[in-house]
Amino acid sequence: MQGRLSSWLVKHGLIHRSLGFDYQGIETLQIKPEDWHSIAVILYVYGYNYLRSQCAYDVAPGGLLASVYHLTRIEYGIDQPEEVCIKIFVTRKNPRIPSIFWVWKSADFQEKESYDMLGISYDNHPRLRRILMPESWIGWPLRKDYIAPNFYEIQDAH
Repeated sequence: MQGRLSSWLVKHGLIHRSLGFDYQGIETLQIKPEDWHSIAVILYVYGYNYLRSQCAYDVAPGGLLASVYHLTRIEYGIDQPEEVCIKIFVTRKNPRIPSIFWVWKSADFQEKESYDMLGISYDNHPRLRRILMPESWIGWPLRKDYIAPNFYEIQDAH
């Protein structure tokens, strides 16, 4: 089932995949990484002027990584603003997504955190660096296949 934004994107020939609606009725779309920057600019011009949040997660051990953007259309006099959730999936071998810092400045810290915890590189981000872990840290702590250095678990102890 296509939502309002998905129908609009189809009408204008913009490639995406509808993922349906979440439990609050918010439309969720999948965008390819190579299409993300241009679609982000189009969404901003279309009225999605507020980046509510950006986060990332590991879909499955050894599988894809996802970067998630929650966008809102803030307009004067509207009590229930229109929202959309955008998901971008990347491989862990080359986790690169265009940064949308230049579209929504609030993505700055959030993209840094996703980079720091999951290793997703946001191309053209002006100051992409670790912010929670020391620069010397090896690996990406929120990946499901991450093994903490110097951690030894006692297994089958009797």
